[in-house]
Amino acid sequence: SGYLNVVRFKNKKGEYVVEARNKFYESGISLKKLISDSPDIISARNYLAVNIKGFGYKEASHFLRNIGRGDAVAILDRHILKNLKNCCVIDAVPESMTPNKYFDIENRLLAFAGELGIPPDHLDFVMWYNEAGEIFK
Repeated sequence: SGYLNVVRFKNKKGEYVVEARNKFYESGISLKKLISDSPDIISARNYLAVNIKGFGYKEASHFLRNIGRGDAVAILDRHILKNLKNCCVIDAVPESMTPNKYFDIENRLLAFAGELGIPPDHLDFVMWYNEAGEIFK
């Protein structure tokens, strides 16, 4: 109840969580098994983004990062996008994000991280902190 007051779209979050729970329960699919049986983490993220209401690629990447499986995917939020623009990795912060645009920018972030010799999950965390100025998790 009060826990959702600090998140965006709080009126729909609970509904989406219950719907996802029911979807997995009714189908007999184990989320843990789905992730571990995926050929790679990108496939697992794609499944989550396409099949779970309220999840997009950013949210699916964030979920995988939170469970220790998302070190090879980027969480492209507005803070990171702004920093990617400031570092000349992208020309502009997109007004909207299609899946193809997300993948393109993610690949640019991954390449940039490789050039710098920094793991992608560390780079986007530093970029996020640089813009947000706080760690709240």
